[in-house]
Amino acid sequence: MRHFGHIAPEERQRLFFREPGVFTADSSARVLSAALGATLYSPANRPQLADDIVKQTGRGVVSMVLCLEDSIHDDEVEGAEENLVRQFTDLAGREDVGELPLLFIRVRFPGQIPDLVQRLGPAVRLLSGFVMPKFTEERGMPFLEALASAETASGRRLFAMPVLESPELLYRESRVETLEGISRAVDKYRDRVLALRLGVTDFCSSYALRRAPDMTAYDVQVVASVIADVVNMLGRADGTGFTVTGPVWEYFRVQERMFKPQLRRSPFLEGQAEELREALIEHAMDGLLREITLDQANGLMGKTCIHPSHVLPVHALSVVSHEEFSDAQDILRPERGGGGVLRSAYTNKMNEVKPHRAWAERTLLRAEVFGVAHEDIGFVDLLAAGLPE
Repeated sequence: MRHFGHIAPEERQRLFFREPGVFTADSSARVLSAALGATLYSPANRPQLADDIVKQTGRGVVSMVLCLEDSIHDDEVEGAEENLVRQFTDLAGREDVGELPLLFIRVRFPGQIPDLVQRLGPAVRLLSGFVMPKFTEERGMPFLEALASAETASGRRLFAMPVLESPELLYRESRVETLEGISRAVDKYRDRVLALRLGVTDFCSSYALRRAPDMTAYDVQVVASVIADVVNMLGRADGTGFTVTGPVWEYFRVQERMFKPQLRRSPFLEGQAEELREALIEHAMDGLLREITLDQANGLMGKTCIHPSHVLPVHALSVVSHEEFSDAQDILRPERGGGGVLRSAYTNKMNEVKPHRAWAERTLLRAEVFGVAHEDIGFVDLLAAGLPE
């Protein structure tokens, strides 16, 4: 699979200076953690789940979570489990289906992990891992232990994606202790923790809050503070950190706006895409685009998505610009190993080799999976090219 693989090869050549790389479910954790992109959630009880997965693959989705937790009613769990096993078996038996997205199951309790792996049988080859809700050291360790046991029993490499969403993490008096516990737990299973996901909706729930479509998670200060602390303690670039993914965007369409649109008109006029700009605003996408940008500025990679229309904006803004790629390459040249300062090839900034090295390494990893845009290609071009006909 590859990002933007759903668009024609000649169109990719027009857009990309360096095309997104190909990866598979068996690629390294380093590559897969960067390649997750927009991870689309779907309730596990959908009757046409297998068809939905195939359909979303054709629209550019490369990672999905099939949810047995909050997205379904408590009394629907047993039926949803049966549906999951049936749909996975259906997918595994199809000969007309190419490579599928990375598929994860969000479970409610640890015992579901070995049970589902056993019930999936040969279809477990389609499974990449499990999403673990309300993760703390105390609640999370049984999930990780169950994952390790299921992996041994099945012979299938399985990844964990803990969701950081518990009140103990949000409350100031218990936050550091909770983060330290989470750090101990995920460090013990480092090779199997693909990414840490942020449950911002649950954070807001603890204070009876809900952000409006004109607001981002970073405008809600109690939420912004916990995101900062999670990145501070668990997202470091010194080899001890993990990939931390961006929070979910809840809105599909807005009927009435309180604040003026946040999308500048000029990039769309330059690309003759004013209609696209209006469509994004109409569907509350300007707030999403701003939040994705702030996710990246705050050290997050990828994003939880609950609507297919959110996938393309996440991927379009994840593509490395030609300018970023040029700076990263200059900083990482072997002859620059001793440090120093140099003017960027675009002559508009200072590149300081040692302080910017970690940024450059992360940028080239992102370039590996999302590609590098041509010098004259912006996110508007990528958005327009990826939209379905």
